[in-house]
Amino acid sequence: MSSLGELRSMARTRKAGSEDKSTPDNKAAYIFLAPWILGLLVFTIGPMLASLYLSFTDYNLLKAPVWSGFDNIERMLNDARLWNSLRVTFTYVVVSVPLQLAFALVVALVLDRGMRGLSFYRSIFYLPSLLGGSVAIAILWRQVFGTDGLVNGFLSWFGIDGPGWISHPDYALGTIIILHIWTFGSPMVIFLAGLRQIPDMYYEAAQVDGAGKIRRFFSITFPLLTPIIFFNLVLQIIFAFQSFTQAYIVSGGTGGPSDSTMFFTLYLYKQAFNELDMGYASAMAWFLLLIIAGFTAFNFWLSRFWVFYDD
Repeated sequence: MSSLGELRSMARTRKAGSEDKSTPDNKAAYIFLAPWILGLLVFTIGPMLASLYLSFTDYNLLKAPVWSGFDNIERMLNDARLWNSLRVTFTYVVVSVPLQLAFALVVALVLDRGMRGLSFYRSIFYLPSLLGGSVAIAILWRQVFGTDGLVNGFLSWFGIDGPGWISHPDYALGTIIILHIWTFGSPMVIFLAGLRQIPDMYYEAAQVDGAGKIRRFFSITFPLLTPIIFFNLVLQIIFAFQSFTQAYIVSGGTGGPSDSTMFFTLYLYKQAFNELDMGYASAMAWFLLLIIAGFTAFNFWLSRFWVFYDD
């Protein structure tokens, strides 16, 4: 009987030992992740929760926040300048994003043909994406489209007296849209990577069947590239809604002329740091978050009808 009890005890010990060995030790992982988790809590989640609270208060940095309930939301509904900024922002997003993606795809198709110096051209085309959101490029854009800028200098060769592009309400937003299209490098590189993943056997089979270049593009390239197009579309819409530097520098921080370049982010900035109305600015920030989330959710829902995954 005693020997039987010893055998059972040994079996339990071996089982416990095997369980201890199979259980991973995550202490080291948590130690390495601790700085990132701390940064997430302190610099991301903490400010977001504080902003959510401030969006229901009257707070101007000079006195303690005073709870105001839904007053900021009601104010947004009756703020004509806010709705104009939304109109400008929607126009910017709807026009600039498709044109930028189309231009990026065309350039990627050209580079995918295997030309010499591909790495050089890829770097040159990607460079505007690195600089497009900078203050220096925005200042350069003012010089290019100013009254005495390069564009009007070029038009003067043909006897055309060009307008002040950035000082005219009918053209100012268009100059910023052109700037956004010019920063096509990032989606172009992603498109180029996607094109390199399409198997050549599909093109060879289509060519044997007599399909031309246009037919091969719409029957093979475009369907297989739709996941990449969808990825770029979601990213660029989010980035476009958050655009700020270009409008701020080109308009001199005013959103002019006649609020034609008053992006939602620029109006939010003016409310927060010019008017010191942090409560209202926080409510606007959460409103923008909901708009971006809505667009993203709609794109994911719509993707089931046009995005093709080669499973």
